Amino acid sequence: MIKFGKSIGAVLLAGSLIIGGMGLSGVLKGPEKAYAADEVQKNIVNVVGKGELAIKPDIVYLSIGVTTTADTAQEAQKGTAAKIAKLTALFKTTWGIADKDIQSTQFYVQPNYVYNEKEGQQVKGYNAQHTLKISYRDLTKVGQLLDAASTAGANNIGNASFAIEDPSAFEAQVIEKAMLNADVKAAAIAKAAKRGLGQVVTVIQSDDGNNPVIYMESAKMANTSADSAAGSSVEPGEVKVTTQLSVTYELK
Repeated sequence: MIKFGKSIGAVLLAGSLIIGGMGLSGVLKGPEKAYAADEVQKNIVNVVGKGELAIKPDIVYLSIGVTTTADTAQEAQKGTAAKIAKLTALFKTTWGIADKDIQSTQFYVQPNYVYNEKEGQQVKGYNAQHTLKISYRDLTKVGQLLDAASTAGANNIGNASFAIEDPSAFEAQVIEKAMLNADVKAAAIAKAAKRGLGQVVTVIQSDDGNNPVIYMESAKMANTSADSAAGSSVEPGEVKVTTQLSVTYELK
């Protein structure tokens, strides 16, 4: 019985040594792993690659509205409503613009205040404004459309903003350009540091959830008066599709 008890003690002692050894091994290897992680962090380079495409737009967004002044709010609102109804009918029937491409973006009726020292501030009439956003795809006739709108009663015409209706068709191209730009930058940095460029570690596209980004150009309109013999002239030019990549590479 005594010998058996000693055997148990020996086993327990051996188990303690094994467990202790494992714990000690973990302690010894801890700093080594941390050191390896630090080395990985030291041997990387991070660059930002930018891609850009200049493309002819395929859609224009027009801001066309009516502002009416009258003695009462009701009269001002009715006057504006009648002109907007006329414009909407014109866009649909003559210009073939669909319902989905005509959207009201602003509407208000407000008093027009005047001030003099004798009577102070008083209301002198009311202004009613109604603005439509028109999406139009025949870019060769934008000037003619604006002239027609002006003739029909539109007296509040904003800038024409040109864009790409479906930017996803160009996303792959602009990403490739951004990645190529990142490769060139990273290679130059590695060469300057007398190092070799390794594989890509991470790639992050940073466009705030809108990839790729479209920069819409606002066209300048000349001869916007309907009385001009030449009519309005609107040139669409080009729009830019861009994206940005944050790329991390290994350094050899």
